[in-house]
Formats: sequence, C-alpha cells, structure tokens
Amino acid sequence: MTYRHTMYGCYGGYVVQAVVNNLAPLLYVTFGHKYGLSLGLIALLSVINFAVQMSVDVAAALLANKLSHRTLMLWAHGFVIAGLWGLALLPEIMPPFAGLLTATVLYAVGGGLLEVLVSPLLEALPLDNKAAAMSLLHSFYCWGHAAVVVLSTLFFALAGINKWRLLPLLWSALPLANMILFTKVPILTLEDTTPSMPRRRLLTSREFWLFMAIMVCAGAAEQCMSQWASAFAEAGLGVSKTAGDLLGPCMFALLMGTSRAFYGKKGDKISLTAFMTGCGFLCAAAYFTAALSPLPAAALLGCGLCGLSVGIMWPGAFSEASRMLPGGGTAMFALLALAGDVGCASGPALIGMTGSLRTGMLMAAVFPAALIVFLKLLNTRKEMNTK
Repeated sequence: MTYRHTMYGCYGGYVVQAVVNNLAPLLYVTFGHKYGLSLGLIALLSVINFAVQMSVDVAAALLANKLSHRTLMLWAHGFVIAGLWGLALLPEIMPPFAGLLTATVLYAVGGGLLEVLVSPLLEALPLDNKAAAMSLLHSFYCWGHAAVVVLSTLFFALAGINKWRLLPLLWSALPLANMILFTKVPILTLEDTTPSMPRRRLLTSREFWLFMAIMVCAGAAEQCMSQWASAFAEAGLGVSKTAGDLLGPCMFALLMGTSRAFYGKKGDKISLTAFMTGCGFLCAAAYFTAALSPLPAAALLGCGLCGLSVGIMWPGAFSEASRMLPGGGTAMFALLALAGDVGCASGPALIGMTGSLRTGMLMAAVFPAALIVFLKLLNTRKEMNTK
C-alpha cells in the first residue's frame, strides 16, 4: 500500500459522507406518508444529524493529536454501517420516529468523524498543489451525492418505493469496503509534517473567526438545498419523485462536483477568494430563482445552479485557512467542520420552521449574501497583513 491508496481511501471517505447526509432526505416524503410525520419532525432528523456531527467535531477538536487517526477512521466507518442498518430495521422494532432518530445519531457520529479526519489526512500527504487536491477531494462528496440519488432512484424504479428498507442495507457495503482499506493504508497527519500552532494563538486570530463565519454560511448555503431539493421538487413543484430526484438533488450534486473538479484542475490560475465571492452572488440568485419562479423547470434550474455555486465554498474555506493559518492542524479542521455543521443544521432547520418550502428557499439566500460580506472582510485582513 502507498500514499496513493491513502488518497483513494480519502476519496472513498467523502463518498461515504455523501451517503450519510443525502440518503435519508430522498425518503423524507416517504417517512411523512408512512409514519405520519410532520414537516417539522422530518426537519428535526436533519437537525439531529448535523447537531451530532457538531458534537463529534467539538470532541475531535479537544482530543486532536491524542488518538490514533487510523482507529478513528475505522470507528467512523463502523458507526456509519450501524446507522444504515438501523435506518432499515429500527423503525419496525421501535416507535418509528425514535427508530429513525437512533439510526440518524449512529451514522451521524461516523459522518462527524469522517468530516474531521479526511481533509487533514489528505492535506498531510506529499502532494504538489494542496488547494487543487482539496477541491478535487471534496468533489468526491458530490459524485457520491449524485450516485446516491441516481442509484437509489434506479432502485426505486426497479424494486418500488415500498422496498426502501433494502436500500440502506445495500449502501452499507461501501463503508465496509472503505473500512477494510483503512486497515492497510499508510497514514500521515498534519502534526507529523507541520509545526503546530499554539491553540491560544489560533483562537485569538481574527482570520480564524472569519473562516468560522464563512464555514457557517457555506454549510447552510449547501445543505438548505441539498437536504430539501427532493422534497421541494416532489411536494413543492408537483413533479414525480423520479423526475424530481434526478432534476433536483442529482443535478445539484453533479454541478457542485463539476465546480469543485474545475477548481481542482484550474485552481492555480484563479484567485480563490474572488472565485468564492462570485459563487456567493450566483448562489443567492439561484435561491431566488428556485423560490420565486412560477415555472417548475426554472425552479429546478435554480436547484442546479445552487449546486454549481456552493461547490467551492467549503473546500475553498479549508484551503485558504490552511494557507493563512499554517500549523492549525487537525484541531483547526475540526473547529472549521464544527462551524460548517452549525450552518448545515441551522439552514435546513430554518426552511422546516417556515412551513413553506418556497418561503424557506427565499430566506436561504441570506447565507450566500453573508458569505460575500465575510469574504470581503477576510480580503481586507489579508491586505492589512501584507502591508
């Protein structure tokens, strides 16, 4: 095994993360019909998912550098497997919502560990263009998201939505295979390759807190659409589940991956903060289009453009933070992931609280707008530091 295999394992880790965050939302309408759950209760599943991931982020930040990264990666995949099996089985042997909630907590623990560990593991590898590699890594989350939608939609078409419990069992084969890979691959950590920054210096850095704010906005801008695109297309726009999933969340994921892959190839020729700022404007326009257009086709186009625009936000913030705050280490990535998960939890929850998917989509435009402001403040700090 070589570091190339480690890189492949990191790619696989983000595909597993895509399963954690995007499989259940394809079933939100099904959960509502089968178990009589309200929009607010269904939204709570998304909130709990990211709230648990936030708790794991905090724990990882406190315990960074004290636990074996290999062991934690194996635990991460094990929790995801347990959660996917729980999603299939627990609603039948427990009160349905309690079963769904328990499964969500289990796979969210695994997802939180993956989120904290995968990016710094790749960052520590001996690679030439770290920003491009990071963007390419995060594109695998998008390809995984698209695969979840396409393959799950194919499953529904062939087996029927009533057989949905088989689906998480089938998807559990992926984290199992990646877990086996991580028993063998060589692992480096940022602490092995870069002198650590004192924790106090990190926490008193204004740039760090600007990155935290940017991550909140990035997480919310991404997950508002990612978590609700399927339900928005099916219930809000009135299109069929198959067409809605393929034209809503699938197009969102493919265009998000395209954005990340593009920056992964061309990133060395483009200003990252300028690219992120332009994407912020496009994201706000996409949410307005989805919320206000009377034509379902135009609203679905807004879903896709949202994916294209949010693609660079999360990995871009990670890359800039790693460049501007060298030595932040795994603890910095854990705290940034925590901030991203705050956005991932609060954004979809905001939409659920409105009681109207169109109104929620309109309100979601505040997150890319705020991201633009924070990027401007970050650029001002960069200019001050170079004088």
